[in-house]
Amino acid sequence: MTRDTKSQTPVHVGYIVDGNRRWAKERGLTSFEGHVAGYEALKEVLIETLAHGVQYASAYIFSTENWKRSEDEVGRLMGLLIKVLSGDLPLFMEKNVRLKVVGSRDRLSKPVIQAIDTAEAKTAHLTGGEFILCLNYGGHLEIVDAIKKCVQAGEDITTLTPSVLAEYMYAPEVPACDLIVRTSGERRLSNFMLWRSAYSELLFLDKHWPEMTKQDVTAILEEYSKRNRRFGG
Repeated sequence: MTRDTKSQTPVHVGYIVDGNRRWAKERGLTSFEGHVAGYEALKEVLIETLAHGVQYASAYIFSTENWKRSEDEVGRLMGLLIKVLSGDLPLFMEKNVRLKVVGSRDRLSKPVIQAIDTAEAKTAHLTGGEFILCLNYGGHLEIVDAIKKCVQAGEDITTLTPSVLAEYMYAPEVPACDLIVRTSGERRLSNFMLWRSAYSELLFLDKHWPEMTKQDVTAILEEYSKRNRRFGG
C-alpha cells in the first residue's frame, strides 16, 4: 500500500492495551473486573477509531508472555475472548467491521479457535474497516514464523528481501502501523508489531486502558495530524 505522507488520517492505528489490572487494583477490584472494564473501553475505542476513517485498528490483547500469569486469570481471559468473538459478533457486523485475529494458535483451546474461525468467516465480506486482535502474539515470533513459511514455500533465503518476507507475515494484507498508542505510562513496544513499527509514530498516555474514551480517540488523531512523517527522507 502506498503511503501518503501528507494524509491527516492514519491508515493503521495500533493500540497496546495496558493497565487493566492496575486500574482494578486502585479501585479494590479483581484483575478480571479490570479486564472486563478494559474490554468495554476497547470496544468503544476501536469502533470510534474506524468511525474517524482509519481503515485498520489493531489491539494487543494477549502476548506470548502472558501465559506466565495465573491459570485462573488466563482461563478467565480466554472466556472473555470467546464472549467478544461470539456474544458481541452482531455488534461488529452491525458496524460493518471485519474481525481478524493474528498470532500463534499454539496453546489455544478448541473453543477459542472455533470462535476465531467463526468470527472471521462471518465478517470477511464487511467493508467498514478491520479490527485486528493480537492474541497469543509476539513480534519476534511473527518474524520467525514468517521465515519458516518462506523456507517451506521454497523461497531462496540467500536472496530474500523485506518485501518478500512481508508476504509471509500474519495477515500480510494489513499495512504497517502509522501510529502506535500505549496507555498506563509505560514507554516501550513490548514485542508489539515489530515488523510493522519501523516508522510508526509513537504516543504514550499516562491513563490506564479502562479510562480510555471516544474523546481520547479524537485527541490521538489530532496529535497524529501534527506529526511530520519523512520515512527517512
